[in-house]
Amino acid sequence: GWGLGRSIDVGGGSYIDFLVPGLLAMNSMNISFNSIIPVHAERIYHKSLEEYLIAPIRPDAYVIGKVAGAVLRGLISSAIIIGLSYLFGAHFSVTPLFLLVLTLNCAIFAEIGFLAALYISTYEEMGQVNLYVLLPMSFLCGTFFSTAALPDAVRYLVEILPLTHTSYLLRSLSGAGDYSVISLVVVVLYAILGIVAGTWKFRRLTD
Repeated sequence: GWGLGRSIDVGGGSYIDFLVPGLLAMNSMNISFNSIIPVHAERIYHKSLEEYLIAPIRPDAYVIGKVAGAVLRGLISSAIIIGLSYLFGAHFSVTPLFLLVLTLNCAIFAEIGFLAALYISTYEEMGQVNLYVLLPMSFLCGTFFSTAALPDAVRYLVEILPLTHTSYLLRSLSGAGDYSVISLVVVVLYAILGIVAGTWKFRRLTD
């Protein structure tokens, strides 16, 4: 925010205040996704996932438990970033709705990670999800700069992605408090769809 940020127009306010919500969205995405990758090792290498499949555990309970663990790690990492941001002079508000959106973002990408762990066959392919899906989202979804700077075709594609709406929501909620209801609905729908899809796929493994 002190170097490159001085030359970036963020429509008023300091760049660090603009940057922190985007960093939180990006960090919570990466931590939550990568925290659930061990499910892939349990399925492919350790074969310990089979123990859960035959245990008297409901599929939805297993999925929710795994996702909740990844969400907790994402929130802990986000709390560290928030603390450091205040130390470096950032000015933003952390409201209950702000925390809810952050939690939903963690849940969405934990669910995506869970689905990837159940579908993908090799550990190298899990790395490709990071490289070809998460990495572009980290830079294009309004984390470091406004999506208005993107070409129209790219911007329309980016507007579909959940991280974009999380960045919008966190940035608006950390400031004046006004936010897009549409973005909130999109994030909630992604979270619901992810848990339903993850439970369905895990149940298919037990059939």
